Amino acid sequence: MCRVQLQQLAYFVAVAEVRHFTQAAELLRIAQPSLSKQIRALEAELGASLFSRARGNITLTPAGEALLPTAKRILADVETARLEVQELAGLRRGRVRLGATPSLCAGLLGDVLRRFHDAFPGIRILVEEGGSRDLVRELTRGSLDLALVILPLHGDPPLDTTPILREHLVVASPVEPGARGDRAPAHMPRRAHLRISDLRNRPMVMFRSGYDLREATIGACRAAGFEPRFAVEGGEMDAVLRFVEAGLGIAVVPSMVLAGRPGLRGTPLVLSEAEEDAAARRGQPGPGLQRTIALAHRKDVDLTHAARAFQDTLETFLVEAALAGSLPAGVETLVTGS
Repeated sequence: MCRVQLQQLAYFVAVAEVRHFTQAAELLRIAQPSLSKQIRALEAELGASLFSRARGNITLTPAGEALLPTAKRILADVETARLEVQELAGLRRGRVRLGATPSLCAGLLGDVLRRFHDAFPGIRILVEEGGSRDLVRELTRGSLDLALVILPLHGDPPLDTTPILREHLVVASPVEPGARGDRAPAHMPRRAHLRISDLRNRPMVMFRSGYDLREATIGACRAAGFEPRFAVEGGEMDAVLRFVEAGLGIAVVPSMVLAGRPGLRGTPLVLSEAEEDAAARRGQPGPGLQRTIALAHRKDVDLTHAARAFQDTLETFLVEAALAGSLPAGVETLVTGS
């Protein structure tokens, strides 16, 4: 029978993160000999050394590397359970740890959080902004309760997903100096929409590696038979938009992030000439490049009351905003009212 204690796991994680026994003991506010004793007891229980202490350098052994993500997930789940029990005991407090993509953080998420905070002022809201792959990893580790991620998910993570939004992508380009926001710069085709092939040989501002929009843009360009040309790469959303404003290149972004940026113009994308012809016959752009956003959580952990309340608040907000016609440009809700 395994007798691993939560305290031992917490001590192990602390040492693994700082790679120093004395510093970990100071952070935990315990005596260093007591910390070392608990780590030795944990190693004895597991039958494997967790740290290599050669020449004063603390590194994780293969067994330590294997244990670390599991230990973090266990500690995160215990903390979630503690808060849930407190909430059920009527303490009127709790926590929601939410992950979201940069476009949503810059777009409609603020209004959703405002509504949730007004309804549940005692609930702490912790928001982590990041790319979809990063958020999926944090969800799986137990560091987040909910996350707004891009479908489809890579691999087969143990998550439940509920599609809630469709987000249309546009080509962001700087407006000509002195021109109104409906005029494109001289080097861009002056049409109501663009084909992916129009981006060939255009200098582009590109997001950092691992960013969902980077993968979507490069994939669409390669499907059209060319490699995109990068003028600048490696930025987050705000940096990419600022670089486009400065005239360094164009970028493919969600249309909602252009709100409040009069120096940028967003031109809808169509993927092919056939799609463009069909769009012209309809008198409107085709479906173009788009992505689906889902609300995700772990399959093996029930949502806390606070997290369920946030999900309800988000879905109600999207239904009401769609009925009122107040969703950001280029955003469609996939949530239907009950």
